[in-house]
Amino acid sequence: MKNFLYGIDFGTTNSALAIYDEDKKEIVNTIIIPSLIYFPENVELSNQKRYVIGESAISAYLNDGMKGRFIKSIKQILSRSSFIETRIQNKRYNASDLVSLILIELKERADQIIGQDCKKAVIGRPVFFDDDDTQKDTLAQTRLSRAAQLAGFTEVKFQFEPIGAAFAYEKTLQRKENVLVADLGGGTTDFTYLVLDPEKVGSQNRKDDMMATGGIYIGGDSFDSAFMWERGTPHFGKNTLYEATPGKVLNVPKSLFANICSWDKMNFFNGLRIKKDMEDYYYYSNNDKKFRNLITLVDHNLGYSVFQAIEKTKITLSSLDSASFQYSNMEIEIDEQVSGMEYQQIIEKDIQRISDYLDHFMLKNNIDSKAIDSLFLTGGTSMVVAVQNIFKSKFPHLTLNAGDNFKSVAKGLAYSGYLFENN
Repeated sequence: MKNFLYGIDFGTTNSALAIYDEDKKEIVNTIIIPSLIYFPENVELSNQKRYVIGESAISAYLNDGMKGRFIKSIKQILSRSSFIETRIQNKRYNASDLVSLILIELKERADQIIGQDCKKAVIGRPVFFDDDDTQKDTLAQTRLSRAAQLAGFTEVKFQFEPIGAAFAYEKTLQRKENVLVADLGGGTTDFTYLVLDPEKVGSQNRKDDMMATGGIYIGGDSFDSAFMWERGTPHFGKNTLYEATPGKVLNVPKSLFANICSWDKMNFFNGLRIKKDMEDYYYYSNNDKKFRNLITLVDHNLGYSVFQAIEKTKITLSSLDSASFQYSNMEIEIDEQVSGMEYQQIIEKDIQRISDYLDHFMLKNNIDSKAIDSLFLTGGTSMVVAVQNIFKSKFPHLTLNAGDNFKSVAKGLAYSGYLFENN
């Protein structure tokens, strides 16, 4: 039997698995799927599986008329102590259960390729799951470790995701370099400053090469949430007024709209009490049309399709000066232009937090920008213009290097087999 190792990058938006042949010392394949789970509404009445993962989840969700439970960005709940479990199809699922479904899908696809049951994996994790909170960080890794066990892995090591990205970049170098790696994903932005040397690829001890690591809980989902709050929620009645008692006019609570801007809240924003409150606000607002859009959004589980429109706008603005934010479904009609400058203003607070954290990271670890030989950016959020401008302004003397934004981390994790040897 051959010896294989899986490098797994469980991501907020996408998840990837790189298959590493330990005998040949090479990656033989890399799989990538969206980190999506769909639970059909009436699974007992159909021939469908109890759940659908990845690309198939999208098509199944749409084919079923966007009913059932559609879950995105499940990585975000790993550090949430307030999330204990949710009931779907009369079955209870905790955070580890949900994450394991994605890991199982990746493992099954990879096992089919190699023709055997691989039990060994290096799994990536952000430097901080939820900013610098040790308790939440420990909870998240414990849950992720349990998910790996549920998926069938018995030999598991964890590696910081930006270090994984660095090892993938190291394979492309011709000489030894001091490299600042920025891994900008859907949930977090992580930095690592380390020495990379093509002659050390596959070496057992790399501890001395790791000079600094750090991270902040901001990523592409943060940008999407900010956009939804500024440009999306007005179409769902954020400014709706209601008259609960004669002569007393109030604004509908803003908390309702905060819940539809964050996926870790929106995934479970469907309780009977919340729905009853929304129906009351709708009645006392004299049937406000825009607020009706909010009820439609929640009742018909349209969140993913709205955020798809937001994602499309963001991607377009990565290469063009303006884009259309368009959405049309079940009488919800959105069609407006967004300029690159407007988008930058919307995400300015998050961009500033990333910039400030990078300054803090450099200062705390006594990193002189002149000592940095190269920059390596990875992750889908690294393509946002305002993000790239952070690095261009702070390091004008350096070129922004980039790898495969969706596979680099998984490949680098697969090169981290030395973690098992050290133990």
